[in-house]
Amino acid sequence: MTRFAGYAAVFDRVDRGGDVVRGGAIRVPAEVPLLWQHRGAPVGRIELVEQDARGLRVIGAVDDPKLAALVAARTIDGLSFGYRVRAATRGRVRDITDLDLVEISLVARPMQPLARVHAVAASPPLGGSSSGEALAVGG
Repeated sequence: MTRFAGYAAVFDRVDRGGDVVRGGAIRVPAEVPLLWQHRGAPVGRIELVEQDARGLRVIGAVDDPKLAALVAARTIDGLSFGYRVRAATRGRVRDITDLDLVEISLVARPMQPLARVHAVAASPPLGGSSSGEALAVGG
């Protein structure tokens, strides 16, 4: 298992699709699945999801051995999130002010280039201790 921390969304920045998610726009459910490329069965779990001044901060754990190895090696470091828009305005960009979070995904190429894994820690064998227990996400 590999644990990671990063941002699945960065507020007030235009993504590759022309969307801007505003701070405070995300409604977070009690449980959020962790997917690979927005598809299939969960590949791990999201341990923490919260909004801060920068964006949607997440800490997760990847259980799928192949994907965990890619994340640990920093070969895969993109994050993204699936959502349903509740309120938005259209202009030069789509300004999203209210949305329901559906899932968080590890991705090869995130729609928001700044949505990335920033810290990685491999979990120790059973009974061991880890210096990576407290993953922090920096700006």
